[in-house]
Amino acid sequence: MVVERPALERRLLDVLEAGRIPVVLGGCASGRTSLLLRLEHLLGEDAAQYLDFGAAATTPERCFHAVTTASRLKPGTGAMPPAPSTPRAAFDGLMAFFDRAAAARQRQAVFLLDDVFDIRTFENFPGLRQVQHDLISRLSSSPAGFVLASRFTARSHRLLRDAPARFEVVHIPPLSVPDVELLARRFDSVRTVPHAAAVAALSGGQAGYAHIMLEALSGLSPSADPVAALAALFAPDSRLTARCRESYEFRLQSARGYGALKAILGILADDEPQNLTEIALRLLRTPGSTKDYLSWLEDVDLIAMQGKRYSYVDPLLRLYVRLYARPVPPTDAQIVHEVRSYALSKLPSLASAGTPAAAVASVAPDRAIDGDRPSGIIEID
Repeated sequence: MVVERPALERRLLDVLEAGRIPVVLGGCASGRTSLLLRLEHLLGEDAAQYLDFGAAATTPERCFHAVTTASRLKPGTGAMPPAPSTPRAAFDGLMAFFDRAAAARQRQAVFLLDDVFDIRTFENFPGLRQVQHDLISRLSSSPAGFVLASRFTARSHRLLRDAPARFEVVHIPPLSVPDVELLARRFDSVRTVPHAAAVAALSGGQAGYAHIMLEALSGLSPSADPVAALAALFAPDSRLTARCRESYEFRLQSARGYGALKAILGILADDEPQNLTEIALRLLRTPGSTKDYLSWLEDVDLIAMQGKRYSYVDPLLRLYVRLYARPVPPTDAQIVHEVRSYALSKLPSLASAGTPAAAVASVAPDRAIDGDRPSGIIEID
């Protein structure tokens, strides 16, 4: 999936043209990777190289080999950095590779580094204890152009607090209704999109979620209910459930205190926002230890605090936890109930219009959104 965001793409190109380094921040399903791939296309493959740094950041030596082998943009003949003999040499060689690749070209070489701050995994290797700060320092003085991206907003802000002025943070905004309409044309270039506003609201403006919803709706009639489609997509084996599970587990595995953090997410799924004292009482832990747990959840952008009260960052992830953070899978009726409640909070017009979300439970035996097996929640009108 590659989502076009013309206004955001133009902004990033302007930042690059001004000689600065944009740092794109957006969580799981925000369209971060899609945005970098679009920029690679717009800049041209002879001038830009997308690199998934999160996948390459294993050991410094293997990362050096993976990046220098995969990149189309390379230094001139005889300018390749030597094979590294130590972890520090591998990091320095990688930075030199970027510099020399830029120097070897008439046009500016731009490296689009996805999940670049996963380089923190190198901190346990000799000579690389401060590798994240070393990375910022080296990139800021490089002749190459860079677009950096990370799914961890809080960590990135902390790292860039004292960074050189060349770096410019760009948060990926939620999809607007026109953005959703543009995305919908990938599935049907002729038909209008009657549900664009509802999809934008129900997906929280997250490109990945909106893409899954639009794909499901594209196979239905124009009068299909997007709330019913959302309920179908939250079935146990559906794509949206899998996408939320991926985000939930990825962020928890990237944080400390796995079990306690799951408990707090369950507490906030039942009722949000809550303050520290309320959460500590429900968790049966001291306010001090609870504060640590909450800070670890904030560190991976699962929750955020406003006015001393904590809430989910991603509302669909909260819906996922309400449905699936339990010992047994939810029934169809439970999915319908939770999705309907969520839809009413996002689309208040449903209540005043007689709550058409009740149509979530309607079934059409010859129409399946996700998979071929019959199910009251998968098959809808």
